[in-house]
Amino acid sequence: MFFSDREDAMAMFELDSPNETLLTPQHNSYAPRLYDYVLVADKVEDMEDQTFKKQDAFIGELKRKNIKVTRIENAGKVFFGICAPEEMFAKYKYLLKVSDSCNWSAEQKCESSVSYCTRIRIVHFVLHHTYIGPGESLEELLSEGAFESIFCLHEKNEQKTLKKKWASWLSVLKVFKQPVTDVKDYFGEKVALYYLWLGWYTRMLVPAAIIGIIVFLYGLAFFNTSPLIHEVCDSNTIMCPRCDKRCSVWNLSDTCTYAKVSQLFDNEGTVAFAMFMAIWATLFLEVWKRHRSLYVSKWKVFDWCEEEEELILEIVNDPQCKPKEFRHSYLRSIVVLLLVTLVLVVIIGLTHALVIFRVLTTILLSDSNWHFLRDHANTIAMLSGAVLHYITIQVMTRVNKIVAFKLCEFEKTRSFAATEKHFTVKMFTFQFFTLFSSLFYVAFFLGRINGHPGNYVRIAGKWRLEECHPSGCLTDLFIQMAVILVLKQTINNIFEFTVPWLKLCFKRTKAKPMRRKCGNCYRKACKAEDSNTFPCDLCNLRNWLENYDLNDVNAFSLFNEFLEMVLQFSFTTIFVAAFPLAPLLALINNIFEIRLDAIKMVSLERRLVPKKTNDIGVWTGILEAVGVMAVIANGLVIGITSDFIPRLVYRYHYGPCAVGNSTNLDCMTGYINNTLATAFMSNERVKNDFKELITDNGYNVTQCSYKDYRSDEDQSLTSQFWLILALRFAFVILFEHVVVMCKFIAAWFIPDNPLKVKNERLDDKLKRLKKELKEANATYESRSTEV
Repeated sequence: MFFSDREDAMAMFELDSPNETLLTPQHNSYAPRLYDYVLVADKVEDMEDQTFKKQDAFIGELKRKNIKVTRIENAGKVFFGICAPEEMFAKYKYLLKVSDSCNWSAEQKCESSVSYCTRIRIVHFVLHHTYIGPGESLEELLSEGAFESIFCLHEKNEQKTLKKKWASWLSVLKVFKQPVTDVKDYFGEKVALYYLWLGWYTRMLVPAAIIGIIVFLYGLAFFNTSPLIHEVCDSNTIMCPRCDKRCSVWNLSDTCTYAKVSQLFDNEGTVAFAMFMAIWATLFLEVWKRHRSLYVSKWKVFDWCEEEEELILEIVNDPQCKPKEFRHSYLRSIVVLLLVTLVLVVIIGLTHALVIFRVLTTILLSDSNWHFLRDHANTIAMLSGAVLHYITIQVMTRVNKIVAFKLCEFEKTRSFAATEKHFTVKMFTFQFFTLFSSLFYVAFFLGRINGHPGNYVRIAGKWRLEECHPSGCLTDLFIQMAVILVLKQTINNIFEFTVPWLKLCFKRTKAKPMRRKCGNCYRKACKAEDSNTFPCDLCNLRNWLENYDLNDVNAFSLFNEFLEMVLQFSFTTIFVAAFPLAPLLALINNIFEIRLDAIKMVSLERRLVPKKTNDIGVWTGILEAVGVMAVIANGLVIGITSDFIPRLVYRYHYGPCAVGNSTNLDCMTGYINNTLATAFMSNERVKNDFKELITDNGYNVTQCSYKDYRSDEDQSLTSQFWLILALRFAFVILFEHVVVMCKFIAAWFIPDNPLKVKNERLDDKLKRLKKELKEANATYESRSTEV
């Protein structure tokens, strides 16, 4: 059954005087061949049903706003094509022209013609602010099931152009070339700025990746010549057992391979690289602001104001509307703060659960009958813990979204933009703690709170806390980061593309029999792209069904992409001292990520609602906060986690090259033995910890070594420990102050807006003022002549 309902009406704004109109009254007209939105609902036969009544009431409200609604029924579904009158956009253009959000350009008439992209944005606001009763908006009707979904339509010609120039795998070869202006014209400024930011971030990763590779190669160059590696590989030192059950003593030389791996990223170059990345993060943000400024001035949205845009849309929707006033409740803020703190405590509790999991896994593997599992129990436990951490991240991502939404609903924010801002901050905070709490434990607590032979710290008095990897604590952090980063990027990208693609294939395969029934239209007017007549219902339905089959999107679809990339930025900068190849992995991922997201948006998903903006919003503040955390975290990783400070202390104070010593030995000779303490089996407390070492003939060893700066006699901390601890904290403070100073200098030295933009704005403002003065003089002279 096909029929359409087209109504015309008069529309104008009324001013104080009943005879004065803001716009010239004219007959309502509708743009041919354009439907702004399509509403989909299940067909309801019973006219007394509440669902039918709500559908009918909402459509009636749209018609009262002079919106043309075309109804088409097909296969148990009802499609409502929505087309707003041109007068609605004329009002928008006029209000934009007289408002402060009109751009400063004297040549720009504040959108001389409204693009389809702008039409969608205006109609989207009108639809979502149309009520059939108190609080009964379109959002409520969608959640109640009165309507199934709503979507705007892809424009076929523009869609094909974007596919050819941008959204294809062949475009991967054009690494740093994106038609962002075309993207802006099709998806709006918000999406365009995301891809502009992502492209700039990817470009800036190139120098970071190169320096990271150089640091890695620097460690590789001394792979076979480092005295530290030789000392480990040639050692006959007997080390203490790493667990209580079925763990025997082991030889330090067993960790020869791991010691070589540790040398690749725990070397002198790591310090310089960490400083470089902290400054790089600042340079990236400062230069990004300049890059953004060039484009937003080109797009004429430099002076765009979100609040004024919202007021204009409110007036277009309802000339009698009242502004939504700003409100703030300290009580609600305190409650939200407490609830956020509670969520963070739960997330940190999950980190403790992961620690217990690793401890129990180590114990179970140590009891295994497989010799390989027993020998590598700690490493396997660390890897399995990293995999479980990744699974936890995926689960908690969904939980965090629900919690963040509920908190935003409780806050009762003034507008969607405010809701989006609050949601972004909360969601990023939750995700940051979910991803990094385990890494912070590995970096700063693992191996430092587990005690020593004779006085081990135990969970519930039974299970020993896990220790650092024999080659150093930085190895554990490296393994954890590598597993999470590789898994997160690889698996996420695979699912992010294949799931929507498979869904679309399934929908279209299922819809093929229905499409055959639709037949073909042979009207020349429908086929002609420049025709001024409306397409027939058959052609409309075919177009609507093609868009209906695409994967659904929502207001937070772009947020998910931003969150993924900002978390990657956090991984790339915060613990980069432990993983110099992180920028390289991020670069490779982003080259494909740009095209993957583009293909998904253009070909696999319904069209996103275009949104106007001139910045990436609250993400800028989050990136700046991440940059500050990167300085602190990398300073702590180098000063506390790595062996950089102990090596310096040994080289210049305890080693062969110390002051007063003259020797031909390498300055680091004997460093490994210097970091080891000895536990004697004659000590009663040590004897109790190592009962497993007792044989029929007594102890099979009389002593074993462990990594710590303790006295062999009474296991008290040595003066070397306190010296190293003092220098560690001194280094962290010095590192952070120097890098923060460099960050401030870089931020001060690089202005946010290029001179070109500043001069163009100044020149255009001058032209506009001169033009207005000229028009004012002409008006004054004409009035004087009349008098």
